[in-house]
Amino acid sequence: MTTEPKQASRLQGVPVLSGAAVSGLVVAVVLTVVGAMAAGSPAAYGALVGAAIALVVFSVGSFSVDLVARVMPSMSLMVALLTYTLQVVVMALVFVALTGSGLLDDALDRGWLAAGVIAVTLVWLLAQVTLTTRARIPVYDLSASTASRDGGGRPEAGAR
Repeated sequence: MTTEPKQASRLQGVPVLSGAAVSGLVVAVVLTVVGAMAAGSPAAYGALVGAAIALVVFSVGSFSVDLVARVMPSMSLMVALLTYTLQVVVMALVFVALTGSGLLDDALDRGWLAAGVIAVTLVWLLAQVTLTTRARIPVYDLSASTASRDGGGRPEAGAR
């Protein structure tokens, strides 16, 4: 007698994305402290704002794509491409708004802001790739394909 295999949870992307977000948050804190000690409060605020921008943009985009991949897997590539484009546009708009507000070079150090964005981006990508390659996410749902082949997923009569 065989038993049906347990279906893996479709929430397997959440730990990967959460791990990447936590890694980015750790880098943001470290960079903010280093900026404060090295160049004062404008550097710390610049690093903090840059890191926060990157964390928010990557978190919203990645969790949105993960949600769509769980609900409608066939749409995930299109949503991923659209999300990437939207992320680039949002980052550009934030930088234009910061430049126009006069906060850069007064309250926020431009170099440390860039360092925050770049550091969180690199750590996010490295963490996401590392955690994804270590995750045990099945590519195919074999139980669905065997169920359609043998008429309901039950073994044929006389099969062992």
